[in-house]
Amino acid sequence: MRRREFLGGLGSVSLLGPRSAAAEGGRTFHLGTLTPISPITETSPGGKILIKVLGERGFKLGQNLTFEARGAQGDVAKLPALIGELKTKNIDAVVIVGYPTAMAAKAAGIATVAASGIGDPVETKLIESLAHPGGQITGISDVAATLSAKRLSLLKDMSPKLSKVAMLWNKDDLGMTTRYQASAKAAQELGLTVQALGVREPDDFDEAFSVMNGDLPDGILMVADALTILNRKRVFEFAAVRKLPAIYENADLARDGGLMSYGADVPESFERAAALVARIFNGASPGDLPFELPTRYPLVINLKTAKAAGFEIPPTLLALADEVIE
Repeated sequence: MRRREFLGGLGSVSLLGPRSAAAEGGRTFHLGTLTPISPITETSPGGKILIKVLGERGFKLGQNLTFEARGAQGDVAKLPALIGELKTKNIDAVVIVGYPTAMAAKAAGIATVAASGIGDPVETKLIESLAHPGGQITGISDVAATLSAKRLSLLKDMSPKLSKVAMLWNKDDLGMTTRYQASAKAAQELGLTVQALGVREPDDFDEAFSVMNGDLPDGILMVADALTILNRKRVFEFAAVRKLPAIYENADLARDGGLMSYGADVPESFERAAALVARIFNGASPGDLPFELPTRYPLVINLKTAKAAGFEIPPTLLALADEVIE
């Protein structure tokens, strides 16, 4: 296993800070989390990071911090009700994942920190600008356009003859649609043909596979949201059977059986989200806190998946990997 940092120095901030007057003022602060899939609980990887970083800033679970977690388990229609539940708990801030979740939080008017997966928040009109979001939302940017070009470049490194790439995304999710559009634009600039495969529900994956069977692409790029993540194993299996190189947007998908991934480092995103929450607890308005850019973008390659499908990873690509699963 090897790790290396890409693209350092983008918007770096210090995550450590002194205990604040707010943390020592005798008040208890209430943090909520909400995702379209599984809840970010106190014991989940993301929850542990939130609690650790907030604790370093004087907000300690069980002393002056409470933690409420909700997850829609793939049914995004439940998100407004779940954010309503959090509102009844008088939460001071909510950490969310995903564009539909951000929309639900925005409608509820709760101070919100987006940890990941909301697409381009300016393009979708969630915020006014990255520098001054306005309203009640701040968070971590996806930098979708930059990452799309890099992902496609890596896919071409894997398969130099790549000329047509299939793109799977949830076309009911505006945030993911903007991310698909950024990917499609990047592909066209690289001279690639895009096979657009928008899905809205699990049954649509069968149709997407049928389209690819009838007009086989040279590779697959899957835009990650609740729908595509919950159906990831079907995509992994299709790609393996058809021997198609595929790239995904976050490391967990490669660790779970996808061939490779390239995207923002999730632990770093949660560390930064926690630091933003601490600033909100200390009295800052989310709308005055600029969106932050990730600084770490791990490339993960799953050699087990590659060997099972008969892929030979080019040594030059393998040398770039931050993590190799063997």
